[in-house]
Amino acid sequence: MSDFIFGAYPYLAGTIFAVGCWIRFDREQYTWKADSSQLLDNTNMRLYSNLFHVGVIGIFLGHFVGLLTPHSWFLALGISDLAHQNIAIYAGSAFGIAALVGAGLLARRRLTVERIKAVSRGRDNFVILWIAATAFLGLMTVPASMYHASHQDASTMLALSEYLKSVVTLSVDPTLLKDVSFVYKLHMFFGMTLVLIFPFTRMVHVWSVPISYIGRAYQIVRTRKQVCR
Repeated sequence: MSDFIFGAYPYLAGTIFAVGCWIRFDREQYTWKADSSQLLDNTNMRLYSNLFHVGVIGIFLGHFVGLLTPHSWFLALGISDLAHQNIAIYAGSAFGIAALVGAGLLARRRLTVERIKAVSRGRDNFVILWIAATAFLGLMTVPASMYHASHQDASTMLALSEYLKSVVTLSVDPTLLKDVSFVYKLHMFFGMTLVLIFPFTRMVHVWSVPISYIGRAYQIVRTRKQVCR
């Protein structure tokens, strides 16, 4: 089972992610959206949404840079393994708490506000709860990471990094995780499952992030009221 989850499952999830997104964009473009419910209830949405999105984006970038950057690059920059681990602990904790709180508040809104509850689909509720659970499990790895750091031991972080690199380079090696605590493995399973269900949820709107908005031309807005001089 361990060989399947950490050997085959990453590629199964990745394949469904890629093919599923392509098929959905090709066949169901009218569903390619975030399904915003803000018009129905706008109470505290700026706080809830910003907490959630800042947290999730920070976690993604932290995992991507922290685990996929070659080990030698950190050393060349003067960042030791212990310093790297401490950065991961504190930055990950901050973004993880933001994501968990934001997801929890958004989930409570969907499950308790009648107008939002009426238009919410099962997959909407499921995915926000799954993201919250994934963030929670990530935070549960922090005490173990702090314990390792206090003993000058960065072996777990390095093992996770080498495993992820082995997945990306198509040379996956599940044995790299043999000494990694169960809580890390459970968090990884939830994360991989999040990748698998991605194409079937509102999360596909991530692909349509309006990067061009930053450099768009100015809009000229005129009032309908006549200006008296």
